[in-house]
Amino acid sequence: MSRSKPPFRADVVGSLLRTAPLKEARAKRERSEISAAQLTEVEDREIENIIKKQEEIGLKLATDGEFRRSWWHFDFYGALDGVEIYELDHGIQFQGVQTKPRSIRIKGKLGFSNHPMLEHFKFLKAHTRAVPKMCIPSPATLHFRLEPDAVDPRIYSDRNAIFDALANTYRQAIRGFYDAGCRYLQFDDTAWAYLCSQAELKKARDRGLDADRLQQDYARAINAALEGKPADMVITTHVCRGNFRSTWISEGGYEPVAEVMLGKLNYDGYFLEYDTARAGGFEPLRFLPKGNKIVVLGLITTKSGTLEKKDDIKRRIDEATKFASLDQLCLSPQCGFASTEEGNVLAEDEQWAKLRTVVELADEVWG
Repeated sequence: MSRSKPPFRADVVGSLLRTAPLKEARAKRERSEISAAQLTEVEDREIENIIKKQEEIGLKLATDGEFRRSWWHFDFYGALDGVEIYELDHGIQFQGVQTKPRSIRIKGKLGFSNHPMLEHFKFLKAHTRAVPKMCIPSPATLHFRLEPDAVDPRIYSDRNAIFDALANTYRQAIRGFYDAGCRYLQFDDTAWAYLCSQAELKKARDRGLDADRLQQDYARAINAALEGKPADMVITTHVCRGNFRSTWISEGGYEPVAEVMLGKLNYDGYFLEYDTARAGGFEPLRFLPKGNKIVVLGLITTKSGTLEKKDDIKRRIDEATKFASLDQLCLSPQCGFASTEEGNVLAEDEQWAKLRTVVELADEVWG
């Protein structure tokens, strides 16, 4: 029942709490007190430290914790050809708090060339004995986040005209990371979770999106992006309801999207949040095709430092097996610990205790 390839029985979503030296260095860089090269030196050192910690607790994979990013998504999008980050008059609204007022817009032809995260991955790969895992935001979320006027009509007629170019851009990204040595890539995605929420669907319609078409449009774009995936590369997705300073955005189980998401998207695995009742029950797992696809159950919350009881998690895994085979299930935290540089409201030692518990539980459940 153990797995020698990803997703692993004990896995992680990606981001980790930024360490104190890293936070201090980033603040100094913002005040122009240190150079970009000096910031990179601190990033390198702190990433090496968290790689070692991931290896020490027994994880078979390692990420760089997204330590070189401010956001889980905008840093990647903003470095794509044709995309720029700009300031809005509002941030993304979470429960009781807004993010910084940033968004993205399309100002040129989409593409993936000279992307800095290729070098980020190479550093990770060069410094770990584990399987290096790279996380990037999905093409669906890029489209979902665009404001009505965020596409230059001289380049693409509107938001819905970018799908083919977006898929091609992600094919380029997959090839770029593969050539850099990446064999475990993850598309982080909030769009599919928002499609489970009537409140978020209304907001999407208010922003001019054709909400009734989004599942089909996103499935087509994602599968087109995955067409060029090499056979020895694993690509998973993480479906997120929002993660900012321990708050969230959407509520609702996976039932409205499960048939398409689990049955028709050509991912190798799915990281699904199951830490609260907001994610609904395990019934949608019945749409997981029997075979090689994996669902990673996000049963350990990253939104608080309270450590879950092992018996409670084992009972929930057992509940999930009523709808999907235990052999097609794995375990992870429900999200990253710091989807933005601000991080969630828990301590670093609580973060590592949770990750250690994931490893111990996986050993006890799958052996």
